[in-house]
Parts: sequence; C-alpha cells; structure tokens
Amino acid sequence: MTTTIKNRITSIDFLRGTIMIIMALDHVRDYLYSGSFLFDPLDLDKTTGILFFTRWITHFCAPIFMLLAGTSAFLMSRKKTKNELSVFLVKRGLWLVFLELVVVNFGWNFNIAFPMLLFITIWALGISMIVLAALIHLPKTAILVLSLVVIFGHNLLDGVHVAGNNLAGFGWAFLHDQRPFFWGHEILLVGYPIVPLVAIMPLGYCLGQLFTPEYGVEKRRTTLFVIGATSLVLFVIIRYLNVYGDPVKWTVQKDAFFTFLSFIKVNKYPSSLLYVLLTVGSALLFLAFTEKMQNAVVRVVSVYGRVPMFYYIIHIYIIHLIALVSSAVTPGQNWKIWILDQPIWFTTSLKGYGFSLAVAYLVWIVIVVGLYPLCKRYDAYKQAHKEKWWLSYL
Repeated sequence: MTTTIKNRITSIDFLRGTIMIIMALDHVRDYLYSGSFLFDPLDLDKTTGILFFTRWITHFCAPIFMLLAGTSAFLMSRKKTKNELSVFLVKRGLWLVFLELVVVNFGWNFNIAFPMLLFITIWALGISMIVLAALIHLPKTAILVLSLVVIFGHNLLDGVHVAGNNLAGFGWAFLHDQRPFFWGHEILLVGYPIVPLVAIMPLGYCLGQLFTPEYGVEKRRTTLFVIGATSLVLFVIIRYLNVYGDPVKWTVQKDAFFTFLSFIKVNKYPSSLLYVLLTVGSALLFLAFTEKMQNAVVRVVSVYGRVPMFYYIIHIYIIHLIALVSSAVTPGQNWKIWILDQPIWFTTSLKGYGFSLAVAYLVWIVIVVGLYPLCKRYDAYKQAHKEKWWLSYL
C-alpha cells in the first residue's frame, strides 16, 4: 500500500508542499530583490544563471497545482456521487474566484479601492474546477482525449489575437492571450489565460485512478515514470525541432550555457505545449521517485501540501508587509508606494529600492520556516475536525 498519513497519499502532499515552498521564493524575489523592478529575470541579455533559475523553477508551480487538484477531485469521487462532486467543484470554484478577486488581490496591492484586479493563479484554478464539474460526467477516455487535444493543439492559436478594449478582447484574453484591459479607472489584468491550464486539471483527474488501492504501488511507479519520461523526451524533441509547441523559438546565445537557458525558456502566459510537457512530466517523475520516501523532510514539507490555500494567502500578506517595512527604513524610499495603484510587476517608481538576491533567499527561508508552526497547527485542526464542511473550502 502506498505511504499514507491518515488515508492521504503522502507523495501527492509532498509534491504539493514542495511547489508551495518554491512558489514563495518567486514572490519574495518580486517584492524584495532590487532587480525585480528593472528587468525580467528571464531576459537572457540581462539575467544571470542563478537569477534565471530563481524565476524559472517557479514555472512548475501553477500547472502542478492544477494537476494535483484534478487528482484530488478523482479521489473525492470515490466517496461522492458524480452529482455531489459536481456541486462541490462548482461551489469551490466560485469560492476560489471570490478569494482571488477580493482576498488575494488586496494582498497583492493593499488598496481597498481595488484599482487593479488580477485574474491570475487562484482565479484560473477556480475556473478549471467549474469546467471539471461538467467534464466528470463524460467517460474517462473522453476526458483524457479532450484534455490531450487541448494541450497539444492550442498552440495553433498563438497567432490569433483580438484587439480592442472590449468584451470580445477580454473574452479571448480569458482564453488564450495575456493582456490588460481598462474599465473606467479600473485596470483588469488577465494574467493566466485558462487554455491550456483548464485541460491540466481534467488530466489530473484521469491520473487519479493510478492512486486507488486497486492499483499496485510498483505498477503505479512504473506508469508514472514511463509517462513522465515520455513527456520529457517529447519536450526535448519538439523543442529541438523549433517548429511548434511554443510561440518563442530557442536561439543560439553567447555561450552554451545561455543557449541551454534559451532552450528551456518556455512560454508561461498562456502555458505552451512545451511548458506543460516539461512541468507535468517532471511532476510525474517526482511522484514516481517519492512514492516510498518516508523521512523528516517528507513529513515537514507535506504539512505545507495539506494546507496549500491557508499557506498561499498568508504568505502573500507577510511578504507584502515585509516589503512595506523595508521601504520605510530604506533612505529615500516612501513606504506608501506599497499601497499601490498597480501591482509591483508594473510599477516604475521603485528604482533605488531592494536588496541582493542573497537577502531575498534568506527572507524566503525565514518566511517558510516561520509559517511551519501555523500550517502544522491548522493541519492538525483540519484532521481533528473533518466533520466541519467549510474546512474543505480552505
């Protein structure tokens, strides 16, 4: 039987916890690293190796979280009817959209007037859950085929754009074209187009059958390894051909190392086929290799993986507060800049603020470690009060 904690699959919690920890690194870099306000860390003309990977490694977070959410939904289906699961997914999806637009958006901007609404990670997760609520009524083979068609075929739409600050433009951005919109004094940023992310969650739902008691441990490990390795081999082949799978081609750079960086620099918004092959393939290999792991690291990291939304919301507020205080004690800076009319990724008013990448890493470690007792306590509360229905929404 697979390693479990109170009937939970440890490898899934371990993977989810790992990506939650990695995710915080990128957010700390956003708020504290001085270069964050000057250039894109993936800009090969300006970046360094360590800075590139500090940003690049966090590419794995969103698609893996989508994948595992789908897997968790399948495991829930063994205890609920399809209608019950559909209702739950719709309600939870709507709740996540609300959290994104209100709680998370305020955490990013600290402005009660909400001058800019960000449609990003949690919003895309909520929309994907609502779509999954409908798809689960289809045969699993149909769900799998539909998911793969969307993932492998959506890059055919890379050249399609709908211009204009209008509903049609917003609708297309919602699907496949990251861009901002203006509605009176309000700025709406569609940061995470839902295609193909919306297909990754159903893919995870199909993957869930591998984690049932009827599926043997060794058979599961072998299946995960084969699918994961195949995904990475496909990534290398398709990327090398440089014809399809990503809107940005890789190019020969100033040396072999930066050429390699160009090769693995895949498009995130919207997530390209190559992006999905790389991230999801790596996730499946992670699950295969950690199936039987039982040590202190697994136990600690899995705590974050069992309370991801709790951790996600709190860490945004803490990082933003640290940035506010840091600005207040930095000569020539005004802490009020952190109560922004726009998110930090678009501001040009922070030159002269910020710290070295080493400081950002140190703060990241302190935040993650500092949040562990809170996450552990909340996790224990959830485990001890499974009868409280509202906990399943957090």
